[in-house]
Amino acid sequence: MPAKRPVQVSCTRKEFPVDEYQQTIRALSDRIVAAQTPIRVLDAVKWDDNIRQGFLKAKGKEPPAVDRAYYQSRPLSFDSSAVKAEFQGIERDIIRQLGQFNPVGQIMKRMCREYRMVVRMLEARGTEDFGLISQELYGAASDAFHAGDPTLADLGLMLSDYLNNIDGRGDLKDEPKNLTAKEAVEILQHRLNNVFGEAEGTIRVFESDGIVADAAAGADYIKVRADAMFNARDVRALEVHEGLVHVGTTLNGLNQPICTFLAKGPPSSTVTQEGLAILMEVIAFASYPSRLRKLTNRTRAIHMVEEGADFMQVYGFFREQGFEMAQSYSNASRVFRGSVPNGLPFTKDLSYLKGFIMVYNYIQLAVKKGKLEQIPLLFCGKTTLEDMRTLRQLVEEGLVEPPKYLPEQFRDLSALSAWMCFSNFLNHLSLDRIEADYANIL
Repeated sequence: MPAKRPVQVSCTRKEFPVDEYQQTIRALSDRIVAAQTPIRVLDAVKWDDNIRQGFLKAKGKEPPAVDRAYYQSRPLSFDSSAVKAEFQGIERDIIRQLGQFNPVGQIMKRMCREYRMVVRMLEARGTEDFGLISQELYGAASDAFHAGDPTLADLGLMLSDYLNNIDGRGDLKDEPKNLTAKEAVEILQHRLNNVFGEAEGTIRVFESDGIVADAAAGADYIKVRADAMFNARDVRALEVHEGLVHVGTTLNGLNQPICTFLAKGPPSSTVTQEGLAILMEVIAFASYPSRLRKLTNRTRAIHMVEEGADFMQVYGFFREQGFEMAQSYSNASRVFRGSVPNGLPFTKDLSYLKGFIMVYNYIQLAVKKGKLEQIPLLFCGKTTLEDMRTLRQLVEEGLVEPPKYLPEQFRDLSALSAWMCFSNFLNHLSLDRIEADYANIL
């Protein structure tokens, strides 16, 4: 019987000869990528501008006019039953073709289950099940990081106390937001061209009217809200967070010849990727107090709703934080999108602080155990912490390519390791004892 010739499998960058086993993985991976294409979570859960206008017209005195019927009037843009059935079929084929315990198959099976859960969450918009499934996917503010440790809610309160202590300093006030969206786009485009290569035309930065946040990253682009204003710190944070991390990991995922699923991220990867982005902001000195305040406020607001608060109470919380009516509405609506004004929260915004702590701890432990080679693999696509040992194995087998695009801070493992070595030691010191001993000198 003649030997089989290697099959050429194309990807974004180049072509690779693969054997039958690799071809099977690539085919299953491609099916996952195709099946998830119509799912757009944020588009499905967001409230349209009519809700916003109605709330502002009532001067913030009446809750938004959102109920189950509101979502039913805005059906999903895809056949949810067909998408769930497709992921069920892919999962069965993974087991048939790769077996129950194949490492890369384990990752792909989990992705199929997560995507089915995401679809069920979207089908449940406006009901209690929406919030319950959201907690399964993204976690809850009352979750502990480890047994006996503080919760996310505790972290939010602790950080708020620290921020309150420095809030009165005049030298830490935010710089004026004197950059228009157009100017921010030009600066970001120039900086990202330097990182990713202008000749390849890799990244597009452009203005958009259709987003709630100041900016959002896609596969090969960053959208900047057309009516938003920025300062230099804002642009630097966007460069690091949206560009170096979100776009960078997407491009590294698109560069995968076999495991193409790494270009797409289910909720479990959202926690890791957002945590990695916040960590990058910190170690690149791109973060600042008001940026951190935004993240802690989101965590505190979600915890308020988990404890029984409704939209009007969360809106009032943001007003007490000094936000204007329109911004307070926007902040509160992030917590309730997909839900109703007296329902359970959409907990995706917990990903930032939760992911930061988890990724930071992972890197600390990798340094402590001398496994530095695993740290850059966080960037090889839309990764999840629980898959990191498997990803290292897949790199060694040639099924996963190491990341092409790495931020400078993660290319220089020497400096990162030195910092983490000190950090590991400092974790063993008692901050309460330090505060008492330093009382006479600070």
